[in-house]
Amino acid sequence: MLTVTSVNVNGLRAAAKKGFVEWLAGTSADAVCLQEVRAEAAQLPEEVRAPEGWFTAHAPAAAKGRAGVSLYTRREPDRVQVGFGSSEFDGSGRYIEADLPGVTVASLYLPSGEVGTDRQDEKVRFMDEFLPYLKELKARAAADGREVVVCGDWNIAHQQADLKNWKTNQKNSGFLPEERAWLTRVFDEAEYVDVVRALHPDQEGPYSWWSYRGRAFDNDSGWRIDYQVATPGLARRAVKAFVERAATHGERWSDHAPVTAVYEL
Repeated sequence: MLTVTSVNVNGLRAAAKKGFVEWLAGTSADAVCLQEVRAEAAQLPEEVRAPEGWFTAHAPAAAKGRAGVSLYTRREPDRVQVGFGSSEFDGSGRYIEADLPGVTVASLYLPSGEVGTDRQDEKVRFMDEFLPYLKELKARAAADGREVVVCGDWNIAHQQADLKNWKTNQKNSGFLPEERAWLTRVFDEAEYVDVVRALHPDQEGPYSWWSYRGRAFDNDSGWRIDYQVATPGLARRAVKAFVERAATHGERWSDHAPVTAVYEL
């Protein structure tokens, strides 16, 4: 069995003080993908930077206090790669991948965007570069007899079932028609599988992000923007997938919740 968890920690130093350390100590995951770490490795406390029993790889952003992705694995990876060959984005703390036996696990933090701003233009440029890389990654892995799972905060809700208030968000970044169409291309053209949706085809959500404003969490007024996107061979071996939603608002250590999938290898 291979258990993989992905979570946007919304600042790892802050999350560490609110419950991430305890969560990591209690998880049964074999690989943990983190996004929005927002810290250099040297800025992290020892129990977070290099916790006992884990091999860690950190890819901070060149811009201090922004983005950042990390990978925690129970066994030492055979290979670690930061970035995907992009001159613009490889230093932005957006992507890291590692080879484990038979599978490449990646942590992705796709730009969030904001309509009418440079941030949305950045998001579009990232998507334009990343889709060809996903195809290349899948082909390379297949040639090596490997599977792939790209975990992370994709910052796009794909379907109406993936966010509570979809009607009022159709002109907002994260649910724009062109963003949703791009994610469809990931699934149809690049032939990856949304693992959670494949196992829960008729479910609203399960949501993985709730705004800290108002009572979004208590009302379960959330978005499903955190995905495990796998090659078909691996997706077929997924036996369960779920969101580790905190019991109460006060027990949250991020505005996102961990998304976990278990694969029978």
